[in-house]
Amino acid sequence: MTDTSDLTAALGGIVDDFNALTTADRLQLLLEFSTGLPELPERYAAHPELLEGVPECQSPIFLIVEVDGAGPDAPVHLFFSAPAEAPTTRGFAGILHEGLNGLTAADVLAVPNDISDRLGLAEAISPLRLRGMAGMLGRIKRQVREKSGI
Repeated sequence: MTDTSDLTAALGGIVDDFNALTTADRLQLLLEFSTGLPELPERYAAHPELLEGVPECQSPIFLIVEVDGAGPDAPVHLFFSAPAEAPTTRGFAGILHEGLNGLTAADVLAVPNDISDRLGLAEAISPLRLRGMAGMLGRIKRQVREKSGI
């Protein structure tokens, strides 16, 4: 079993869910996360130039982070734009949204950078795609640092 003691409850639960499945079922769960990714709110859908691209991803994905206030206790909100025809990328975004959205800035910044490796998808997904999820997390953390001031 993968150690999740350094993860938030939400991310730890997601990692546990993935690791309890066979490789084929892990892919199915990833697809479920892709369909659960919320649509962009109108303020971003109407202004896609406000979102940051993630060039590490093979598919076009864009994200933006909102931080309510400043400091380590400021709540973080994540928004993603990923095409429906890119289910792997959307799935990774869905995992990050479910696992990080609403956490404090300090909790988001404490997420280990190897979270994509802990999902047990290396047998089924190329390393390039896994790097895409790491790229998303890196951009999220940078935006959180900039916007929270920590």
